[in-house]
Amino acid sequence: MSIAGEVRTLAVVSGGLRQPSTTRLLADRLSEATVRALGEQGITTRVELVELREHAHDLTNMLLTGFAVPKLQEALDAVVGADGLIAVSPIFSGSYNGLFKTFFDVMEAGSLAGMPTLLGATAGTARHSLALDHALRPLFVYHRAVVVPTGVFGATEDFGASSGASGGAGASTARADDGTPAVAVRVDRAARELAPLMAARTPREHRDPFADPTPFERLLAGGA
Repeated sequence: MSIAGEVRTLAVVSGGLRQPSTTRLLADRLSEATVRALGEQGITTRVELVELREHAHDLTNMLLTGFAVPKLQEALDAVVGADGLIAVSPIFSGSYNGLFKTFFDVMEAGSLAGMPTLLGATAGTARHSLALDHALRPLFVYHRAVVVPTGVFGATEDFGASSGASGGAGASTARADDGTPAVAVRVDRAARELAPLMAARTPREHRDPFADPTPFERLLAGGA
């Protein structure tokens, strides 16, 4: 059971390649909704954002060398050490993009086991929405993450006017019966599925690796 005043850490991974991007926009909306849902339970949320475009070269180097540079290692540690995860990828050729897949490929096996996870995806049209269940969900099931039932897909039309010329249809968003944009309904529902899973977890301890260094003489003695 969660206690009012507790803190949870939410890692948000955005696989967008451009800036600004609808992928980052969706990631921000999901993050904000989850923070609100946790706040209703008296829980403060610390958000750790990971923009994969900033680590593209380092991820390639890690695939080749097996080692992560400090900046990339910090990003990996932020995700593994979080109490919950939001992961959003643009859809290319019916699946997540290569940068998104690479980031989760370089993680140690089992490092996401039991992690409450909310998945999101973006693309130009709603025809790609099935990629959430056919591509992203199996990836995180393989990692043994606990994926919430609702995945959130956002097409270009969900984020404002598009360049469609079919009588202005591209400029309008799909809406629920009460007039609320459909994507906003999905965002709120998914966040409310993620929040209780995060709240139910024992908060992760964020230990400073330099707080208790091994004495030099012990290192010389082989760590004994």
